Amino acid sequence: MLNQLLKHREALLGAVIILMVIAIGSRVPSFIAPGNLVEMFNDTSILVILALGQMMVLLTKGIDLSMAANLALTGMIVALINFHYPDVPVWTLLILATALGLLMGVINGLLVWKLGIPAIVVTLGTMSIYRGIIFLLSGGGWVNSNQMGADFLGLPRASVLGLPVLSWCAIAALLLVGYFLRYSRTGRALYTAGGNATAAYYTGINAGKMQFVSFCLSGLLAGFCGYLWISRFAVAYVDVANGFELQVVAACVIGGISTMGGTGRVLGCLFGALFLGVINNALPVIGVSPFWQMAISGTVIVIAVLLNERGNKRKGRLILRDAALARQKMAVKS
Repeated sequence: MLNQLLKHREALLGAVIILMVIAIGSRVPSFIAPGNLVEMFNDTSILVILALGQMMVLLTKGIDLSMAANLALTGMIVALINFHYPDVPVWTLLILATALGLLMGVINGLLVWKLGIPAIVVTLGTMSIYRGIIFLLSGGGWVNSNQMGADFLGLPRASVLGLPVLSWCAIAALLLVGYFLRYSRTGRALYTAGGNATAAYYTGINAGKMQFVSFCLSGLLAGFCGYLWISRFAVAYVDVANGFELQVVAACVIGGISTMGGTGRVLGCLFGALFLGVINNALPVIGVSPFWQMAISGTVIVIAVLLNERGNKRKGRLILRDAALARQKMAVKS
């Protein structure tokens, strides 16, 4: 029974999210009002985009703990530029933030690929470095909403077909990453590099290079979110998004993306982020204390990890069984 549920992880998670929304809506009808649902998705949009980047790193057996620091640094840089040079167009700042995020992803990727340093060590180090650079740039100060231009603050809030631009950014990221992983050679290679390094080697796929690519894409998306976060919350300071990388990893794990590499889908990534979004928005509404919110979120993450590990062990047993059958067939033929 459990194995059947694991096969349909995304469908099960989607059903749980719907039941949660309905159950909470029965107690607090305003929770399921269309406007509130749109706002809840909008609140989760940045988490969705970052989780997509983290997913690609996890597919290659890596992890990026510097995403939130990358976001904070790029956000602070564009906020300071907007403050000191208000005539710089918003689109220029958005492109700059994305390029800076990509540069930080390149640094992570090169350290992991070329020097062979474990990803968790590299990204823990760069996380601290990026936070330190923010302090040096800002002098420990803040950039507040009254120091930001109206265009800078207005872009993510602009509405298109009833949805804020921020929500459309998340939808576009889902479609682009989904297409990339499903139909491009590099996207498929990410799965192979993380799922079976031996097979990757014999098919000419450089697993280290795929990790480098995944870190570049992760950094790019984090930099893109740097502008979105600062303009969305209208404040930039040293501790922006501090600890948010843990929520990003949690969204991936809950969505069925394996920390052992090679397993995970964009739909699971979306549902994992939405699950956390519903939890974070719903528990305060029904009067659950912040301490219980943390406990509930932690419990869900532990359960998700256990389910992922069970799936990985089952996958490993199937690989061993298939290898044994292949050897038996070769022996019979000989």
